[in-house]
Amino acid sequence: ASWRCPRLELCGLATAGLLGLCYLLLGDKWLGPPTANSPEPSANPSEAPGLPAPSAEPPTPCTANASMHDVSGFAALPAHVQDFLLYRHCRHFAQLLDVPGKCGGPTRSAGVFLLLAIKSSPGNYVRREAIRKTWGRERGRAGVRVRRVFLCGVAPGAGSHVPKLNRLLQLEQHEHGDILQWDFSDTFFNLTLKQLLFHGWLAESCPGARFILNGDDDIFVNTNNIVQFAQGVPGGHLFVGHLIANVGPIRNAGSKYYVPRQVTASERYPPYCGGGGILMSGFTARTIHHESRRLELFPIDDVYLGMCLERAGLAPAAHGGIRLVGVRVPAKAEPFDPCYYRELLLVHRFSPYEMALMWQALRQP
Repeated sequence: ASWRCPRLELCGLATAGLLGLCYLLLGDKWLGPPTANSPEPSANPSEAPGLPAPSAEPPTPCTANASMHDVSGFAALPAHVQDFLLYRHCRHFAQLLDVPGKCGGPTRSAGVFLLLAIKSSPGNYVRREAIRKTWGRERGRAGVRVRRVFLCGVAPGAGSHVPKLNRLLQLEQHEHGDILQWDFSDTFFNLTLKQLLFHGWLAESCPGARFILNGDDDIFVNTNNIVQFAQGVPGGHLFVGHLIANVGPIRNAGSKYYVPRQVTASERYPPYCGGGGILMSGFTARTIHHESRRLELFPIDDVYLGMCLERAGLAPAAHGGIRLVGVRVPAKAEPFDPCYYRELLLVHRFSPYEMALMWQALRQP
């Protein structure tokens, strides 16, 4: 389809920016009447904001694998890599915050068309609020039910900030009912653990969800386009995003993605989609959960999902509407012109105020 769309003037952009910031600070009332993206009030008490889930038998604390100290070169590895290797076998952690009725319960979860599962660190409150008020709004109209959860661990470290951030998540849970938190350190090398625990939750609490959008909390999603695309998918396997293939572990210790040979001797990664934003079917999510139970943890979460797919004989696929490396705009064009974003599904690297700006721009006729 062709879109006619005037270029935004700089003064208009500045005004929109101020309005966007007010929007994030003052809430939804600024937007006026409800739209198709407004949340559907829930008549089901099980979908109300949840309190921390009671745990009859908390998982037994997992102890370090001391034998790793005998591995050649272990002592010279960076501390975060050592920690990963020492606790690689640990995959059961207490759930601190849960919303068991988010999808209406296991028996009614087939009514959820799209579940937004957003990886978020405890301190990223402003990002979560921006998502709630823009593209991540829950809704349930015209046969399309969209639900939202944020996936969190516990802030790393032992300072006073840790209980404060835990309390913040509890307040958000009481207000919005959209936080899933587990008792593990929320670090980059534990993102795979976050995926593992989320897929376990999905299998128990929302097994019938048709599609899952799994991504970071700094993405912008055109939710309507996601829904429209997913409605054309016949069923079965779907796993699309920014496809990465023919690569292997980075052996440079200075890289964020450094994976030494003590973690894997293989020089090959399976094809995978970048973890910034992935759309998958419920069938594929269930398959990943099944395969993950028999697959050793790997510190790069998107690569690990690719490993699960390969083990199941499935393949990820590219989608041109998912842009994890930004959008190319002509040199003389306004870089925030919504014309370049209207037909996309997802774009990575948006700040909260940029989410507000783009959300309003795309809603303009």
